[in-house]
Amino acid sequence: MSLKRTLVGIFRSYEGTSDRAKTPELKTRYYQLSREKAWEEISSTLKKIPGYKVLHEVPNVGEITLEKRTKFGRVMDITVSIVSTGPVRTAVDVYSATRGSMGDLGANYRNVLHLFAVLDKKLAAYKVTA
Repeated sequence: MSLKRTLVGIFRSYEGTSDRAKTPELKTRYYQLSREKAWEEISSTLKKIPGYKVLHEVPNVGEITLEKRTKFGRVMDITVSIVSTGPVRTAVDVYSATRGSMGDLGANYRNVLHLFAVLDKKLAAYKVTA
């Protein structure tokens, strides 16, 4: 992680992905799967990641809410959104925010990267590039 991310993390306590993200690691991921199949795969994968606790799942909306506690007792709320963009194409976005007012020193950025790394590994056969 770069020094810039750490400095930004002093003041900002959230991070999210989107289609318009300036950095390629924070761009929305697309998978060649139906939303129902993607939901099953992503939901089961997120439940198995150590350190993350699934709090809430809303299948008809396509959102999974996770919680992660740091070693220092801070709590991060993470929302994974699964949206159908076509009959067999699904977009996945992640938003991570730390409870409290102080920055996170890039912890939310690392959460987003970690979750995408796990999902990309699990769904590598279905990933759509560019």
